[in-house]
Amino acid sequence: MIKSLTRINELAKKQREGVLTAAEKAEQQVLRTDYLREIRGQVLSTFSGLSIVDPDGNDVTPEKLRHEQKKLREY
Repeated sequence: MIKSLTRINELAKKQREGVLTAAEKAEQQVLRTDYLREIRGQVLSTFSGLSIVDPDGNDVTPEKLRHEQKKLREY
């Protein structure tokens, strides 16, 4: 689990209750941005190792994905 998720949920609950301060609102925005960055990184990591194979066993991975995989391997 992502560490900041607990705090994000606490702040969301306070926001629903209407008791969120301006400082907490700013913290919430920073935490959400960091959370989305981490999730996007996980998705990119998952897709970078993905190959698509048709029922005949042929690799039909889209060229765009192959290009991104190649770029990631070069790093």
